[in-house]
Amino acid sequence: MIAKRIIPCLDVDDGRVVKGVKFKGLVDAGDPVALAKRYNDEGADELTFLDIGASYKSRETLLEIVSQVAWEVFIPLCVGGGIRTLDDMRAAMNAGADKVSVCTAALRRPALLEEMAAAYGSQCVVLSVDAARVEDGVWHAFSRGGRDDTGVDAVAWAVEAVKRGAGEVLLNSIDADGTGSGYDGELTRAMLDAVPVPVIASGGAGSLDQIVAVLIPRKKGGVCEADAALVASMLHFGETTIPVIKRYAESKGIPVRW
Repeated sequence: MIAKRIIPCLDVDDGRVVKGVKFKGLVDAGDPVALAKRYNDEGADELTFLDIGASYKSRETLLEIVSQVAWEVFIPLCVGGGIRTLDDMRAAMNAGADKVSVCTAALRRPALLEEMAAAYGSQCVVLSVDAARVEDGVWHAFSRGGRDDTGVDAVAWAVEAVKRGAGEVLLNSIDADGTGSGYDGELTRAMLDAVPVPVIASGGAGSLDQIVAVLIPRKKGGVCEADAALVASMLHFGETTIPVIKRYAESKGIPVRW
């Protein structure tokens, strides 16, 4: 097994980390630079920053934060939210990002993925899929921070996006987000079976067992075998730490990086 990644996610709004439930009811979770330094020191494999504001000002604020963090940490940084053009990607990379995630803009103009991959390589292009179940076994891709149902099948969209140049899929379950009820295993399995690139499971982590379940192979009793787990609330609000997660994963036979 390839070592699994534990990735803290920092949703940033107006210069602060926030967290909600199902993309709503946001509460303050701390200073992004301080949290980033803490997670780096604890052994996080990567950091994901998402600008959940909707303005040019919020995007500029996030890039300032990323620039500060890039001087302090030595792990890959992924920046998303408000990435609408190749120039936006260039600004994020110049600020210190190692890769960017794109959601709404790619849904509106899929060719953007091709342009990004041509400019920086597929390894720098992360497709962010905000997915919600619309019927049994069917999930739609949502845009604008989970507000708009595009009517597009989320799994089929990811398949197309990978063909256009996305090198990784950040799979956000709207139904599970912030609930602590566990990752959406069925959705994650469907995505893993469909695309040939790494899949990061996101949304719903509420216990160590739930994190392990989304990373361990099905033949060993796991829910699925995502390449990485995104964790937010459990870390931001002090319910656990990166070392605790990794030690527990190792105890269940999951290889992790130290």
